[in-house]
Amino acid sequence: MTGGSPALAELRPLLTEVGDAKRVRVAGAPGSLAEQAFARTWGRLVAGEDPAAVALSETAAAVARARLAGVDGAVLRTAGLSDDEALEVLRRGFDEVAGPLDAGLRARLRAALPLAVPAPEPPALVARLNAQPRAGATAPGRARVVVEPPESHGDHCLTVAVYGVLVAPVFGADPVAPFLVGIAHHLHNVQLPDAGFAGEVLLGGALDRVITTLEERELAALPEELAQRLRTVLRLRADAGAPEAQAFHAADVLDRVLQVHHHARAAAFTASQALDDLELVHAGPVQAFHLDVLAAAGL
Repeated sequence: MTGGSPALAELRPLLTEVGDAKRVRVAGAPGSLAEQAFARTWGRLVAGEDPAAVALSETAAAVARARLAGVDGAVLRTAGLSDDEALEVLRRGFDEVAGPLDAGLRARLRAALPLAVPAPEPPALVARLNAQPRAGATAPGRARVVVEPPESHGDHCLTVAVYGVLVAPVFGADPVAPFLVGIAHHLHNVQLPDAGFAGEVLLGGALDRVITTLEERELAALPEELAQRLRTVLRLRADAGAPEAQAFHAADVLDRVLQVHHHARAAAFTASQALDDLELVHAGPVQAFHLDVLAAAGL
């Protein structure tokens, strides 16, 4: 790691916020913001768009929505903002959280912030992976820890892809390959329900054949050029030797563990966190009235 562990530690708050797109939804579009981006990414790749352009623009959008949630360029245009005004809002959202990023990557992502992202029809695998829940924490010979609600494979894959770009400079990696591995590393789960590591162990010697068969089935249905590119980068999963492989594996394990931390944080949530830490009853022309109401109600 060229940046060492301090670089990853500095990125952790940003990664946590970017990962929360798994849990944010908006009216008018099905699925979480991460699932919507997963579908859009696959649609753009299948339509033949340059993978580097897709990786940078989708990652830039993911960083901006850490604070802006579903307020994107399309929403701002609908609300009457000019393109310059809308882009300025997106840049403010991006700048508020992008400080820990490598300076070179931060500049590339800021330049790639999209006002309007094309959304071609995604391949059928997207609907399956967005509906396929993740297993959560499992271990061979032990009962599964079920935590609701589970994330989907679309949530996980999009988040790993974005994390792969964000951590790439830490490992001296080009960001495009880890993005593509992240978006495609669960193609076998289009058909295979997720039984976690415990289930993989029970598949025994058949595991590799099952994954390869199901993965190739999905790859064969994609445009040949894209399928071949994905076959090449998916080989990076085999070890953690190349910088791009390290970026992917780091992104994968960080998302898996940050997901567990999310559930722990949600379970430990207290009203004082919202009322005191985040100032839920925030400053404004009616704040004093709000506080009087709450005091009168004993809250």
